[in-house]
Amino acid sequence: MHLVRTLFISGLAILATTANATQWEKIKTPVQGKAQSIGGYSNGCIIGAQPLALKGEGYQVIRSARNRYYGHPQLLDYLTNLGKKTKAAGVPTILIGDMGMPAGGRFSSGHASHQTGLDADIWLRFGPMDDATARNPAGLATIMVNHNTQRVDDNLWNQHHTHLIKLAASDNRVDRIFVNPAIKVKLCQTAGSDRGWLRKIRPWYGHDSHFHIRLTCPADAASCENQAPVPAGDGCGEELYSWFEPKPDTGTPTTKVLPTPPVQCQMLLSEQGLN
Repeated sequence: MHLVRTLFISGLAILATTANATQWEKIKTPVQGKAQSIGGYSNGCIIGAQPLALKGEGYQVIRSARNRYYGHPQLLDYLTNLGKKTKAAGVPTILIGDMGMPAGGRFSSGHASHQTGLDADIWLRFGPMDDATARNPAGLATIMVNHNTQRVDDNLWNQHHTHLIKLAASDNRVDRIFVNPAIKVKLCQTAGSDRGWLRKIRPWYGHDSHFHIRLTCPADAASCENQAPVPAGDGCGEELYSWFEPKPDTGTPTTKVLPTPPVQCQMLLSEQGLN
């Protein structure tokens, strides 16, 4: 009965998302051409995206029905290599969640970024997984943070999680990795003397059951916009702990205005008959 209810709710969520689909979600296959990430991570698109094989050595794509398993060839190469490295290190099969859509662009729900084919989510989990579970992934991700104490739950966290994130950060193509601030604290406390990789681990809201990998713009992507460089140091000091302080209430609600897509992305939509 619980499974039926879960699937029913999931179905309603899919219907709601479809009803509010963005123009980008109406593009079901990649736009052909030389791979090019265009614009910024939270306002862009991609030509020549490729789908990641749903299963490979050391990894499994989950929730594939969302059609969000596309990316720049550099992202696919990165993820397949990460799967091999983690398997060789004895880390359990990694679960790859949302990457990007066939032409990138804005999601109707779930993310503001993931728009240029250079972002991917990897779920954190506690316990085993099999193919049947992967096909019906309700409840697969494990919330690793006790929100009462604002720290990682040590009954759930283990060395595999630390090793996975360290391996993920060690590739030179990675610009930064977003995790819950409490997870960053745990990594700072347990990293030991090898701390260079911690610089790429950035605290951000949410991210208590997954981490978000972001690659830097490929060298030949002239229209791709990188973020500002990550600050120097391991990021384990005062700035990290400021995330746990109460945020001041300004009393003034803010209205979010979506930015205008880059001209090349607008042209792409026009070519698809969607603009």
